[in-house]
Amino acid sequence: MELIDAIRQRRTTNGPFEQRPVSLEHQHLLIEAAGRAPSHFNSQPWRFILIDDPSVRSQIATIGGRTMQQLMERGTFFQRYKKYFRFSEEEMEARRDGILIDQLPMMLKPFIKQVFSDTVLSLMSKLGVPSMLGEDNRKLIEGSPLILAVMLDKEEYIPDALSGFYCQLSMGMAIEHIWLLTQELGMGIQFISTPMEIPEAWQELKELLRVPDGLELMALYRLGYVPQDAKRNRIDWKSDQRKRLSQLAFRNTCATPEPDASPRSTV
Repeated sequence: MELIDAIRQRRTTNGPFEQRPVSLEHQHLLIEAAGRAPSHFNSQPWRFILIDDPSVRSQIATIGGRTMQQLMERGTFFQRYKKYFRFSEEEMEARRDGILIDQLPMMLKPFIKQVFSDTVLSLMSKLGVPSMLGEDNRKLIEGSPLILAVMLDKEEYIPDALSGFYCQLSMGMAIEHIWLLTQELGMGIQFISTPMEIPEAWQELKELLRVPDGLELMALYRLGYVPQDAKRNRIDWKSDQRKRLSQLAFRNTCATPEPDASPRSTV
């Protein structure tokens, strides 16, 4: 696969993976790709845990499902991230960012435009939506053959110093290397975000993974091979729109937006 094709086809996998284990060869290739990312003074501050033990994955899944349900019950998730939600193709085309909620159970569709109101959030709780989403999230995580924990070396990662920024920048590049390589390997990847939203749950994960004092747990991802007949979740979204060149870039100074490229020049 050409690099530009991998970049253009990069996706987040929202649905389930195949149940077959991720081969050891592919696991090691992913870590090698991460290790090839640039870092300040070649410090290589990232560290990784490859989690394929079903019992450990199950415990992570329980935390992931529970935190999803808690965030939904409290209304925290919608209130925190409502600026990213789009509910029509027209809105998505105009904004060209965020996520388009295009897959919903029939019982929720009449309330879609009022989803952020206290009344609808209360109704969703009565209909069992938070517990449904929590259980869906638990199943997705538990059914993922591989979970990747990303950490940073605290000797390099000092949040209040420039080195902290450099570490996060290089960690992002390392993860992007992994993300792009999954395309070549027939795999998918998704960020496991909900435990990070609740500090005590994140601490629980640190203890479960036995993260030593010298390392900082930064992120979790679930990975696996993407099935040919992948089915969508009960509540799902699309996020394939990207901002136009004129919305992203300027020429020489911020006073001059870069004109949109012609179709011929994008290849």
